[in-house]
Amino acid sequence: MNTRLRQHLRATASLALPVAIGQLGHVMLGVTDSLMVGRLGHVPLASASLGNSVFILILVLAIGLASAITPLTAIARGEDDHEQAGIVLRQGLLLNSIVGVILVASTILLSNILPYLNQPSDVVERAIPYLRIMGFSFFPMMVFVSFRNFIEGLSFTRPAMVIILLANLVNVGGNWVFIYGNLGMPALGLNGAGYSSLCVEVFAAIAIVIYVFRSPRFRRYQPLLEFRSFNIPMQIRLLRIGVPSGVQYFFEAGSFSFSAIMLGWLGATALAAHQIAISLASISFMITLGVSHAATIRVGHAMGQKDRGLVRQAGFSAVILAIGLMSTAALTFILFRDFLPTLYISDAEVIPLASTLLILAAAFQLSDGLQVVGHGLLRGMTDVTVPMFIAIVAYWIIGLPLGYFFGFVVELGAPGVWMGFVAGLSTAAGAFLFRFHRQSRRLFTSR
Repeated sequence: MNTRLRQHLRATASLALPVAIGQLGHVMLGVTDSLMVGRLGHVPLASASLGNSVFILILVLAIGLASAITPLTAIARGEDDHEQAGIVLRQGLLLNSIVGVILVASTILLSNILPYLNQPSDVVERAIPYLRIMGFSFFPMMVFVSFRNFIEGLSFTRPAMVIILLANLVNVGGNWVFIYGNLGMPALGLNGAGYSSLCVEVFAAIAIVIYVFRSPRFRRYQPLLEFRSFNIPMQIRLLRIGVPSGVQYFFEAGSFSFSAIMLGWLGATALAAHQIAISLASISFMITLGVSHAATIRVGHAMGQKDRGLVRQAGFSAVILAIGLMSTAALTFILFRDFLPTLYISDAEVIPLASTLLILAAAFQLSDGLQVVGHGLLRGMTDVTVPMFIAIVAYWIIGLPLGYFFGFVVELGAPGVWMGFVAGLSTAAGAFLFRFHRQSRRLFTSR
């Protein structure tokens, strides 16, 4: 391995690792809620699952809408334009705060559709207030995400990781107080988990705001919150990147949700096996999601420097890193496919099916890692509209129909549905990387 490639891999990994740990921290928030709500019984746990199924679809849309801050800040940093970076944060925070208010209202309104989803009435009864409480967390969440994306665009990825890890402690304490009724609080059950999640988002928002304003490294970008005017050109730039990204995330998450519905048609055994395999696959995905964020930052920085060679070197080093990580994950799934499901369940019917699905999970590890990194590379170039359409075609025109065909027409069952995953993710990965290769070659002349 030559020295230059080693330097690029090290630079990408140093940015990616804190982001990946932070993403796993987000996953642990949900795991903790499930474990602590699960002690209340299967009905509250089912209600949490129903409420979260709606909440997560809104969440991925919100994360996508706010994602524009990272590449625009990275580009400004590459141009050594501190004033422009400050403008990105101010205008992004203004836009995301408005979006946060809209999402709060939208979640409350969408909670009214739960009775029409053909779910048990006792589950719906608990899910509605829980979802409404969770909805209020969108406003502080958008504040946190705005500042997090800003400092990550400046290549500071560790602070958000630390805050998320601390937020896990807040979540455990909040659940203990609000769910079970401790420290003089009444036992609120499932709603207590919602209030705890709201406290977590408020904590994270306050913590990152305090950090940014107290840290000397951000003084050059002050005054960060001096809103002189509503900057229409910047708002348009933010929306041109954020809206397609949000739509892409929504359709991608929606395709996996609909696949779970199809697997439910096959019965409880297939759905349980799917849940085990997809939860394991999500761990490796979170690691490469960190690489994707690092790729956005490094490519955006190179774009600001107007260095075509650096854009491509930063991009393809991220691809190499993703290949190494996901190859390791694939090998792990193959070697331990019979053991890993036993960590979740002892059912003699579920374990063999989950083991089979892990072979397919291994098959799409490279595709999954490369599609998320490929999207990160394109986002760093602020190229998001065409990738949005690529994702819709890959997941909804290719992946889902093929999953239905193999699962129900060919009658392969759950493995057939997962073949649709392989096809959709492989299509997206190939298209994203081809577009990055082609578009990056057309950039400004390398220095």
